[in-house]
Amino acid sequence: MNTSQIYIAVSIAVLALIALLVLFRGKSRKENRLTPLAGLALGFVLAGIIFGDDRFIGYSLLGIGVTLAVIDIIRKSKSNSTVRLTN
Repeated sequence: MNTSQIYIAVSIAVLALIALLVLFRGKSRKENRLTPLAGLALGFVLAGIIFGDDRFIGYSLLGIGVTLAVIDIIRKSKSNSTVRLTN
């Protein structure tokens, strides 16, 4: 294994650990659960890291993952925001 493959393997392991922590800690708190769209975004980011040898495919998958994550953030913020009118 060369150096870049070691970095990729370590990155995947760290991201998988973070995903497991979010998954297990998120069950106790209902408002902070990982949505299906966020899980899909995480999957695309991980796939982009795994297939990073081919730059076009790797960057495309990373871009799709980031785009899905931003869409999920926007959807969550719209559903959580309430307009309050006070005098």
